Amino acid sequence: MKFSMTALGLAIAAGALGISSAASAQYNTPAPAPQGNAAPPADAQPQEQSKIKVSRGASKAIGELQATVKANDTANFAAKVAAAKAVSKTPDDRYAVAALEYQGAVAAKDNSARADALEGLIASGKVPAADLPGMYADLANTYTGLNQAARASATLQRLIAIDPNNASAVVVLANQLKAQGKTAEAVALLRKSIASGGAGGAKPDEKLYKQAVQLAYDAKSPVALELGRSWVSAYPSANSWHNSIAILRNLNSLDEQALLDALRLERAAGALTGEGDFHRYAYLAATKGFPGEAKAVLEEGFAAGKIDRNKAIFRDTLADINPKAAADKAAVSSAAAKGTAAATAKVALANGDLLYGAGDFAKAAEVYRAALGKSGADANLINLHLGAALARSGDKAGATAALNAVTGPNAEIAKFWLVYLATR
Repeated sequence: MKFSMTALGLAIAAGALGISSAASAQYNTPAPAPQGNAAPPADAQPQEQSKIKVSRGASKAIGELQATVKANDTANFAAKVAAAKAVSKTPDDRYAVAALEYQGAVAAKDNSARADALEGLIASGKVPAADLPGMYADLANTYTGLNQAARASATLQRLIAIDPNNASAVVVLANQLKAQGKTAEAVALLRKSIASGGAGGAKPDEKLYKQAVQLAYDAKSPVALELGRSWVSAYPSANSWHNSIAILRNLNSLDEQALLDALRLERAAGALTGEGDFHRYAYLAATKGFPGEAKAVLEEGFAAGKIDRNKAIFRDTLADINPKAAADKAAVSSAAAKGTAAATAKVALANGDLLYGAGDFAKAAEVYRAALGKSGADANLINLHLGAALARSGDKAGATAALNAVTGPNAEIAKFWLVYLATR
């Protein structure tokens, strides 16, 4: 007896997984028409295959199974599958039985039989390589529906082994590992996938970075900072910058100066988001003695439509800082001279920061350089501010040198500034 693969009705094609945010997400795998799922792309459809030739000893039982499936005889389906399996001796026999079992299982909505059929199809060795990823995805989906998490995870691992660039499969497996209490293993999986790169040398899918950052952050792992920088480096955007700097702020006990420095970077990246960011920045800048910078940040937020000038919180803040900002503006004109002539690094740094807040980054850098040679200089803090000013002024080489000199608690912010330089 001869069957063609198409005649057996197996319509599984290779395809990418699609997931929802839930850890137990189902996969939108290309599946046979009875499932009602979206059809796979036309170019992903399996090609007509060579004939499947079942052995003489299995021919009768397989024919009876085929008739049972065609008649949708669910009452006798399981018995006919068992009888056909019992006499199957060759890979073609096993493929034919599994393919028919799959059809019958789909029609009967029997996920247990569906999983068994998919395992049989794969084990037969007769499935074209191009169709295996979609088949593994279908199997993982089926095991998830059966609440067999361990088998679903194992199947996804088999899928990733043959299709390592399947970012969706990696993300779903990572979610499953997290659900099993294996968050560290999930993060390691995502990092490995990111490190291996995308198909054809392309950069890895952004969803890998997002999921890795989220899982590492949820676990309060220090590696979340590294992953955040990797995400921003590969996909610089307001969203990636905002979230990565938020992780920096939330995973570290930043004092007011460090928090202001982080917000300055977020502003440079165009990533300040929501009332919280703008109000916190304005408050810190005003508190540290830079009301002009505080006013400028709020005006940027108003102009961009990110915050509402008429809200009480911003109306009251502006009323408080407007008079101070006017005096601050007058002080900017003499800040460069005062900073370079200052007896201490503290006074010089404050004047450099005043110039930075006013947007005069080149002069701020001059004052910061002078501050490095004065008494009481905190080289790490001053180099951070110097690197930021040089980065904003367009001196990439100078900024890189200054930022690379930063060690200690300010080093993490400096590393993010280095990413900012690299993505400009």
